[in-house]
Amino acid sequence: MSAPHEDPTDQLECPSAQGGGLLPAELRGWMLLLAATGAVEQELRSVVKERLDVSHDEFLVLCLLAEQPASGSLRMTRIAELLGRPKTRLTYQIACLQHAGLVTRKSVCGDKRGVEVALTDKARRLLTESSEALARTVKVALARFVGPEQRDALSHLVPDLAEEPEGS
Repeated sequence: MSAPHEDPTDQLECPSAQGGGLLPAELRGWMLLLAATGAVEQELRSVVKERLDVSHDEFLVLCLLAEQPASGSLRMTRIAELLGRPKTRLTYQIACLQHAGLVTRKSVCGDKRGVEVALTDKARRLLTESSEALARTVKVALARFVGPEQRDALSHLVPDLAEEPEGS
């Protein structure tokens, strides 16, 4: 990671984590989650580009496909729904991933408009080789952003977050 490790006590706490404002706890929690997600994405972008040579949005597509069974695929409409992206934007991202040899796409049998997308063996290999560095990046970014109380609350969503990351 390019940023030097900072002492968490030197960092400003996320204002949404402090409470006491107008927002109910659910909205404060959601704001904390958004801010934490932004912090992770910022750190992850350079690692994703370096390790996989894809954009962050393309990486999200690869992650969705990686969670499918080895022989599985997802329809493009479902990927667009899960990522909250317009299908036209997704079409471009899939074309880039296909050009890089990371996904295949094929028509859905019996549905002329349907297109299924699946990871290639090359993509599976790259994700496997990069998974430790990517997981460490997520863990360190979250640990730097959230304090002990927020880390405890988020640890139910992200396994091992309560543990101190190596090198922090």
